[in-house]
Amino acid sequence: MMTIVQILKAVSSGEQTAEQITRAALAKIAELNPTINAFVEVFEQDALAQAKAVDEKRSRGEKLGPLAGVPVAIKDNILYKGHKATCCSKMLANYVASYTSTVVEKLLAADAVIIGRTNMDEFAMGSSNQTSVYGPVKNPVDTERVPGGSSGGSAAAVAAGMVPLALGTDTGGSVRQPASFCGVVGVKPGYGRISRYGVIAFASSADQVGVLAANVQDAALGLEVLSGKDTHDSTSLDAPVPAYTQHFTPDLKGVKVGLPKGFLDGLYEDIKLRLDAAAEQLKKLGAEMVEVDVPLAKYSAPCYYIITSAEASSNLGRYDGIRYGYSAQEAPDLNAYYLQSRALFGLEVKKRLIIGTYALTSQRYEECFLKAMKVRELIRQDFKKVFENVDVLLTPTSPTTAFRLGKWGKNPLSLYLADLYTCPGNIGGLAGISVPYGKDKKGLPVGVQFYGPILQEEKILNAAYHLEKSL
Repeated sequence: MMTIVQILKAVSSGEQTAEQITRAALAKIAELNPTINAFVEVFEQDALAQAKAVDEKRSRGEKLGPLAGVPVAIKDNILYKGHKATCCSKMLANYVASYTSTVVEKLLAADAVIIGRTNMDEFAMGSSNQTSVYGPVKNPVDTERVPGGSSGGSAAAVAAGMVPLALGTDTGGSVRQPASFCGVVGVKPGYGRISRYGVIAFASSADQVGVLAANVQDAALGLEVLSGKDTHDSTSLDAPVPAYTQHFTPDLKGVKVGLPKGFLDGLYEDIKLRLDAAAEQLKKLGAEMVEVDVPLAKYSAPCYYIITSAEASSNLGRYDGIRYGYSAQEAPDLNAYYLQSRALFGLEVKKRLIIGTYALTSQRYEECFLKAMKVRELIRQDFKKVFENVDVLLTPTSPTTAFRLGKWGKNPLSLYLADLYTCPGNIGGLAGISVPYGKDKKGLPVGVQFYGPILQEEKILNAAYHLEKSL
């Protein structure tokens, strides 16, 4: 699959038509998806119609959109009117969207081609893409390993060359961690940069739409199209959206890169070596490396699981068989009706709902949920102080590389720790990007991560662009 930049050039020049590019993507999906299982549905007829419309627009001499003819995949929790959005759960098996999300509207307005919906962990809860009702996604680098989650289908689709751009959602690392596992670029903008309208909620205060692409420049182009204020989403921020690729500097002279203390506990040795190599390369590119302290960041993971589970228990309460979700046909009483209707939730979703409900009980609210909210604010203040002295932070993306399918199935704590380096970004509302930087001894991709202040995504994109280019 060509890059976005190559597709835009080919379509605008007439070297290739949008229909030819779309048919090539459809052929690639047909060839590889039976093995990878990245897509749960392909919108073949719609995609071809959109591609033909782009070609007709060009033939009339009209100005093409910034993603003209680019095939894009959307995660199965993003609404597209007239198409299913199931969150890869039995609970929403027959749900068809009655309206289109803001991010998909923006893609269509940019003349992108929406080619299908991608596999994911059920209701975006998971770090391995093994909880989907459609079965696990396989990592294209090694099909015996997981692609990461919950946006594993989107990451695998890009890594396998099925599409050049895919949308995911990131609540605790669900764009960046699979990007690291699959060897692609994954960007989570600061909270509020992209509208969440029409995205099925997991945890509203942490969810953020992100992009996955083969390289930083493509990711920047996708992010630019999706960003901006939306009147449908009160949490979206009213701030100018930069032309991100125009903020790539000749080098990194004058850029201060923070290395947080205490962020390397439990890190695989191969990943530490790649992180050290990335730090040395940044020095060569002119950056100043500064050791910084984010003392409370180590509490991000427990805060994240309490807060997001509590919000999930509230958000998923609507799936009661009356308002939304599966409806039990026969039940002797209301309690039995609720029990039967909610039985279709998968095990991981049930576990998090139980944790969240427990944290919100009157006996545990102050001890668990309220305390986690207070600590989150302290963590945000720590990050705010750090960014007064540095431009970006450099951290690992994940403590491990892609693990084998089925591993840690009986040890959920190990799976939860896969978010160790990514969930601080969601707790802090930061912008984050994972960029591939070499491989481990087994030949598996290793990603390193940059964090930046909210509404300053251009800083992390620039640092990642130079690191990528140097490799």
